[in-house]
Amino acid sequence: MAIFECVGGSRLRLWVSASRRAARDAERGAGVERSTGSVPVAVLEQTASEAARDAGGLPVELLGDFLAVVADAVAVGQRVSRKQLRVHQALGDDAARQGVALRALLDLYLSAAWRLWRHLPAVADATRDPTGVVVAGEVILHAVDDVVAALAEGFQLARRALVRAQVSARREFIDDLLSGSAGVVSVLQRADGFGMDLSGPHAVAVVAAERFFSDVSPVMGALERAVQGGKGDAQAMLASKEGRLVVVFAAPDRAAVSHVIAQLSAVLSRRPGAPARVELDRRIPTGSWQIGLGRPGVGADGVAASYREAREALDLAGRLELDDPVVDARDLLVYQVLLRDRPALVDLVDSALTPLLAARGGAEPLLETLAAYFGCGSNSAQTARALRLSVRAVTYRLDRIRELTGYDPTRSDQRLALHVAVLGAKLLDWPRTPLA
Repeated sequence: MAIFECVGGSRLRLWVSASRRAARDAERGAGVERSTGSVPVAVLEQTASEAARDAGGLPVELLGDFLAVVADAVAVGQRVSRKQLRVHQALGDDAARQGVALRALLDLYLSAAWRLWRHLPAVADATRDPTGVVVAGEVILHAVDDVVAALAEGFQLARRALVRAQVSARREFIDDLLSGSAGVVSVLQRADGFGMDLSGPHAVAVVAAERFFSDVSPVMGALERAVQGGKGDAQAMLASKEGRLVVVFAAPDRAAVSHVIAQLSAVLSRRPGAPARVELDRRIPTGSWQIGLGRPGVGADGVAASYREAREALDLAGRLELDDPVVDARDLLVYQVLLRDRPALVDLVDSALTPLLAARGGAEPLLETLAAYFGCGSNSAQTARALRLSVRAVTYRLDRIRELTGYDPTRSDQRLALHVAVLGAKLLDWPRTPLA
């Protein structure tokens, strides 16, 4: 091993030779206890114990042979070997896998180093040989620097591997939970590891935004903090899936659901640097957005069903051109009923609305008038304002619809069939998409 270049060669060689002679004399002396680097083993053990206690009670085993290695390095004036550094790199790996904080681990090693200093022969013999103290200081600083660097490297590499494994396991769990394809028992067992008790009711909210979500998006952290609360103990899990944000959360009652939706809306609506409570502005910071909310369910199957409902709610909102910020699946059940009997819905749209294709300008202007008319509670004046038309123009269109279809939208006994047909046309994207 090479001698340290920063120390004068002749001065270091003289000091090292004296140190080696002192070590040999000590070992030959009668009644002198076993030592490492001229430091008694008992002293090393006591120093390690005090350092572990000073570092918050960490296991002494995490020090390995650090004290002996440093004492030997000072005794012979040489750098710590690569083999010894690899040992401490492995100790850093072990500490990371045990969940030890890096700050506490470094505190353990540095505490052990400064406690060892006073027991080094060169320090004890400082009055007789002041040069030896200088050389010993340089050697021990180099040794500690090398060992701590190897330790931190092992720790960081292990932490990265653990994070990658945890992220992969979390992603796999979320995919299995939402798809419902994995075994229920397996999902329930893994849920405990992520702080979720699926024995109670849970709901799923899906956020679709103009800008896609990803797990590394800055807004994800703000959303998670908002949903988890100040203590971070809420049973909730956030993840991105297919560019959308998925939130699985405990939903014991309606108040819990409303709270989560309110927190999500507040963050999605917040301007950069603005306080949490601001007026609704759905274009910041993710662009325009909409939340689909599934009904609460119990167990892994309940979560998967709630996720499907949340996605279907967003899909229906797009077809029906609903611009509400939150679309609740329970409010759209009537549309689900219509879609479940698709042949009957196609038949109704075909028989009731196909005659509108004969109108000048096609069926779409008349369909738009009917949708606005029903949305305004069958009030012609409000419909005219909504469409930016005159009341006379709205009245003309309603008369034209009656002439073509035979249904009078102003009559209560015929209004329901026509209204359902208009909703069916939106669900089927007719007339842009031909009826099957």
